[in-house]
Amino acid sequence: MHASTNSLPSTSHVSDTGHKAHACTFHQEKEEQSMQHDASCHEENTSQSYTQQTPAFRSGFVCFIGRPNVGKSTLLNTIMGTKLAITSPTAQTTRHRFRAVLTTDCFQMIMVDTPGLHKPHDVLGEHLNTSALKALEDVDCIALLLDAHQECGRGDKWVIDQLKNISVPKVLVISKADCATEEEISHQIEAARALATWDDIAVVSSFDKDSVDRFVHCVQDHLPEGPRWFPDDMKTDQAIEVIVAEFIREKILRSFRDEVPHAIGVMVEEMSFSKKKNLTSLYAIIYVERASQKGMIVGAGGSAIKRIGIEARGDLERLLGTRVFLDLRVKIKKNWRRDASCIERFGYGEGA
Repeated sequence: MHASTNSLPSTSHVSDTGHKAHACTFHQEKEEQSMQHDASCHEENTSQSYTQQTPAFRSGFVCFIGRPNVGKSTLLNTIMGTKLAITSPTAQTTRHRFRAVLTTDCFQMIMVDTPGLHKPHDVLGEHLNTSALKALEDVDCIALLLDAHQECGRGDKWVIDQLKNISVPKVLVISKADCATEEEISHQIEAARALATWDDIAVVSSFDKDSVDRFVHCVQDHLPEGPRWFPDDMKTDQAIEVIVAEFIREKILRSFRDEVPHAIGVMVEEMSFSKKKNLTSLYAIIYVERASQKGMIVGAGGSAIKRIGIEARGDLERLLGTRVFLDLRVKIKKNWRRDASCIERFGYGEGA
């Protein structure tokens, strides 16, 4: 059995419920499994409980929100110590709203990664914005990311305005601090302070572990006392098929420019595992909107799609802990970004 079985769900869809309502499914299953054990240990532990007092366990949901390319997904990956969310310089890289789970002996922090808020140009963009804003519902803390060396503009101000009526702790995160001067960082903090009141401020570089650790402890302090919403070994509630499709799409985003990356959708059609061969077989379709885009993705003699497959397979083998056979095909779905039913079929912008 491959290494990811326990930590990565195999379901193909995450229902559009509140974060805690969804997490209760996992929490209730765990409670039922442990009830018998707790009952048998109760008598033995009762006498100890009066003399031993442990710190209260904290748990909760923190939503990462901000403009595109401010470093939300990179920060999440750094915190988790592994790649779960894809990254690229292309706007709308993040199309799914998903949760990553960091569990320690003291707390469980469920990070909700969201699509970057932007001015939409099609139905897909509208769905992504709606998804990001819906992610703010039923969370315990909000982390607003601002790029340290990008001027705080109208788009950032609009995002901050969306937070003003939400009564949870808000942490201002100045990201990409390694790319900015102290003066630029101070300017961003002052600009953000002029727009809203912040419960905490964190200056972070994903290349600086100490700054990331400080951010995690900062959020931990704002989490309420609560249960372990997810099993200790679960890193994300995102379906494995979705993560696989996103890893494939990332390689296209990093290889092509202009309109091609925005017109790409990826869907895993079939996935199977052979224990005897330690081999995961994946069959995926890359959707484009025009024949010219298909030609670019395939490349001369299939060279481009072969390169995409080789690069994606390396990431997928690390993710799954097995050898991977990857079959990629390209199909045309004209103007799919303007078709709400197609967008929902891809699973982009959940909750729209």
